[in-house]
Amino acid sequence: MDPRSSCSLLYRTCSLVVVLCALHISIMLVFCLRDTGTESDHAHRHRHVHRIPQPRGASVRMNTRIATTVATTTDQQELERCPEVSPLLVGAVRVDFSQKVNLTEVKHNPQLSDGGRYKPRECVSLHKVAIIIPFRNREQLLEYWLYNLHPVLQRQQLEYTVYVIQQDGEDTFNRAKLLNVGYIEALKNYDYECFVFSDVYLIPLDDRNLYHCFKQPRHLAVSMDKFGYRLPYNQYFGDACAMSKEQFLKINGFPNNYWGWGGEDDDIYNRLSFRGMSISRPDAVIGRCKVIRHERDRLNEPNPRRFDQIAHTRETMDSDGINSLSYRVVKIEKDKLFTRIIVDIGKP
Repeated sequence: MDPRSSCSLLYRTCSLVVVLCALHISIMLVFCLRDTGTESDHAHRHRHVHRIPQPRGASVRMNTRIATTVATTTDQQELERCPEVSPLLVGAVRVDFSQKVNLTEVKHNPQLSDGGRYKPRECVSLHKVAIIIPFRNREQLLEYWLYNLHPVLQRQQLEYTVYVIQQDGEDTFNRAKLLNVGYIEALKNYDYECFVFSDVYLIPLDDRNLYHCFKQPRHLAVSMDKFGYRLPYNQYFGDACAMSKEQFLKINGFPNNYWGWGGEDDDIYNRLSFRGMSISRPDAVIGRCKVIRHERDRLNEPNPRRFDQIAHTRETMDSDGINSLSYRVVKIEKDKLFTRIIVDIGKP
């Protein structure tokens, strides 16, 4: 073989080997780089889900702590305010005085606290009301009132407490002075914004007759059965009414010097009129009320001085009222449905 041919063959062979080696190295580099990138991506994807091994029971404690936090947050979450018009109202209600009532069911309401205090659970009430009842020797009437009124007040979504202000002793009854006492004693328990003053014998026949306060003093006993379901006269403000704290103080509360039956409600109307306030009332249908028949207490005879006193309201109202009230608390009793405050209010 020619030496030049041998060299040429050797040169081509070596070149082929170099090319094959270069190709092999290139392929290896491609695979190496791909594997490196895959491992990097895998590490990146799993970096955020890496878990440090926990000791036995740690996950249970963590779940308990989270559950407790969630529960606490839920408990502390503020309730929404109740609507202006309660969705629980039913309108006209049936009232029956022919049979003795059973108060057991009324007492079993879990939202009712001792002392006759109630707060709606489903929302925050717009009205914080003290219900004040002047009282003496009317236990059966009180049972009818409690049986009928608690459900009505609760459907109205009020935050309220019932106070029964009982006159101690056997002296002449003084309704208005007992109402003044109720105002003062109720504020010792809670900062009420509204006060409803109701006689124990009066039952509303429609739960849309709202037992809370309005921009003007509210007369609640608009059309009673004893008056043929009509207002006896335009200035009538008896049996049940509602006033805000501001309205009550503006008239210096109620008069303290009306001993016996009659006159104090007309005096109150005069006070409101002299202070530039007018009377707010529901209409005659919603304001229908029924009176539990009863005999007048022998210690509550008609006040012979009432007409003269009414004629001098303007002169007496600034000195006779909440600013001149004197009394002594004899005893406070808390029933499930009401707070009874027995007071000595003196004599005529």
